[in-house]
Amino acid sequence: MASSPVVEPEVDETIRNDRRFFGHPLGVGNLAGVEMWERFSFYGMQAILAFYLYYSVTRGGLGLDEVAATSIVGAYGGLVYLSAILGAWVADRVLGAEKTLTAGATLILVGHVALAVLPGFVGVGVGLVCVAVGSGTLKATTSSVLGEMYAQGDDRRDAGFSIYYMGVNLGALLGPLLTGWLWGMKGFHWGFGAAAVGMALGLVQYLLLRRNTIRGIGARPTNPLRQGEWLRYAVPAAAAVVLIVIAALTGLLAPERLATIVAVITVLAAIALFAVILTSSKIDADERSRVISFIPMFIASATFWSLFQQQFTVLAVYSDKRLDRTIGSFEMSPASVNSINPIFIIVFAGVFAAMWTKLGPRQPTTPWKFAIGTFVMGVAFLLFIPMAGGGANSTPLLWIVMILFFFTMAELFLSPVGQSLATKLAPRAFHTQMIALFFLSIAIGSSVAGAASAGYDPNNEVPYFLVIGLISIGVSVLMAALSRWISGKMVGVR
Repeated sequence: MASSPVVEPEVDETIRNDRRFFGHPLGVGNLAGVEMWERFSFYGMQAILAFYLYYSVTRGGLGLDEVAATSIVGAYGGLVYLSAILGAWVADRVLGAEKTLTAGATLILVGHVALAVLPGFVGVGVGLVCVAVGSGTLKATTSSVLGEMYAQGDDRRDAGFSIYYMGVNLGALLGPLLTGWLWGMKGFHWGFGAAAVGMALGLVQYLLLRRNTIRGIGARPTNPLRQGEWLRYAVPAAAAVVLIVIAALTGLLAPERLATIVAVITVLAAIALFAVILTSSKIDADERSRVISFIPMFIASATFWSLFQQQFTVLAVYSDKRLDRTIGSFEMSPASVNSINPIFIIVFAGVFAAMWTKLGPRQPTTPWKFAIGTFVMGVAFLLFIPMAGGGANSTPLLWIVMILFFFTMAELFLSPVGQSLATKLAPRAFHTQMIALFFLSIAIGSSVAGAASAGYDPNNEVPYFLVIGLISIGVSVLMAALSRWISGKMVGVR
């Protein structure tokens, strides 16, 4: 059977040569804007989600125990990035990245409205599924469209992703502050409603500017389905839905097991997607070598995110029960702690972007950036140890600020660089799906962050923080040792 042709993207070169947005294409600003509002809604909702799940009914919550609540949060985070596979497949094979991006943004809006207006577990179920699928789709496709705005070898690419990342974190800063304040003033559903309004603003902004700033980038699927090929995918999809329904009805999807289940599914999905790409006849030898080089960096990324995403599981509980959040006579909401990391991102993302631009070809290679990021993340977890064993409200706020500064430095070395790397290493036929692989590493990390939270004991914290911190440092040492081999396999990509 003949394979479908790989469609080369048609890119308006005036877009790539545009320097009106801080030396970058104006479309970078539009994409950063829609992602800013999406992150406003995403992090605003996620900042209060764990508390909504485990606070008692008399306090406006659903009354789950903390292990079940953090497992749901971790599973949800994993599902967001696992959904990037679906969004990437639709983009590469059906709609094209740009139309898939628009559909994802619309689905996110529907999910936040459901959380705001539907009561109890019905709202949680409908809302989280819609937001997760929509967010995963949006993240994969915005990165794909952004990557196409730069020609191969353009040294502005990493800096462009860092600028985009700064816009994203402006939303991540404001979301938790507003939803946390509304939660305290009016209740959880008002916070969820603010997230819905933010996503609506982002969608309107994108639609108004798309014609002048995107100009057909990502308009066509790069590997379109052949006529009659739908059945090949429809049957497994239907079978998967049936299995999920059976698992839910038989109790296999118990809340405390959700994060582990999502982690296992995501690992299997990543292995399958790597296999599909590496065995495809549509990639050449150089493209195959680049995909192989991504494997160790995928592992390092998953390790990093399994620590970083604990901001919404272990650190949420820690902020609620162990952190002294008083500033004078004012007490911060525990949800507001999630805004500390974005403040540092906003301050330092521009610094990192300027640094990579200034260094140009002299900047550290991507494997070394990943090694540094995982090392710093491990150190951040070791910094919890000096405060271990204290009672309620015993950890000073400034100590958590310092730890989250280390979170930020690690993130800036790895996350925007990882998204940029996926666009550079991507084979032509699997452009968006390669980006989905990077997001699968985040999916694994997010779900592991939820599963690992079951091992956190506030009365015996040292073993937890010590083991996790040392694992991350160990991965960083391995990345450094393999850096030369990885660089060689990247075939001309730094």
